[in-house]
Amino acid sequence: MTVTTGVPAVTRRVEHVDTDAAGVVHFSRYASLLETAILETLETLGAGVHRLLGEGLDLAVTDLRMTYLAPARFLDDLAIQVSVDQVGGASCRLAGEIARVAPGPATPLAHGTLRLCAVRRTDQKPAPLPGWMRTILRDAKDDPR
Repeated sequence: MTVTTGVPAVTRRVEHVDTDAAGVVHFSRYASLLETAILETLETLGAGVHRLLGEGLDLAVTDLRMTYLAPARFLDDLAIQVSVDQVGGASCRLAGEIARVAPGPATPLAHGTLRLCAVRRTDQKPAPLPGWMRTILRDAKDDPR
């Protein structure tokens, strides 16, 4: 079971570029929405890539999983709620629930997880997540909000 980070959902409006000729969002765009929401949430929590850069680290995606439930369409308003699933020594797994919030009633569209690991900028070799980042993520995971 995932626990939300307490950070507000990331919102987006479906643009024309996201869709096929029928106005339906292409399946690959959900992964992009998930990654964007996770990176924005990490920044909001104070554990984002800008802070990692100061330590000579980047984040690399090592695993992505998506489950599709319903299609989004051109001009739909979406909300992506991020949660922390797991925090390890060198990687973390975050999850996202993507839902249509307008028009009409809120409708779950997709959910997925993204595993991120720390890598050194100099050689792209794996590195431990900084202690401060593990603490922030564990606190977000345990936050009962």
